[in-house]
Amino acid sequence: MDVFEMKFSKVFPLLIAKAVRKGRTEEEVFAVTEWLTGYSEEELRAMLGSDSATYGEFLEKAPCMNPERFLVKGKICGVRVEEIEEPRMRDLRILDKLVDDLAKGKAIDKILMKS
Repeated sequence: MDVFEMKFSKVFPLLIAKAVRKGRTEEEVFAVTEWLTGYSEEELRAMLGSDSATYGEFLEKAPCMNPERFLVKGKICGVRVEEIEEPRMRDLRILDKLVDDLAKGKAIDKILMKS
């Protein structure tokens, strides 16, 4: 199954679990997701409570994708995020990278590019 067709309510909890296993918080995952997409925490929680939104729709209907997301660099799953050409896949991998950085212990201010 294509990741974009998977239910948001099934995929997003996996990102949360990844960060929490490494000592980070659900709130931090929400913070990086809000920074990337423009969704509010309430909107994200509503999508988590619904079984209708797909992961693709989550990305496509994001209120305001952060233009600074293109400054996110590095590898996720062996692929450099800045080299991914397909926009939805790049945005998906950017979110993966943000959560991965959380899980690796990077400071939230550095992840959100607030020095």
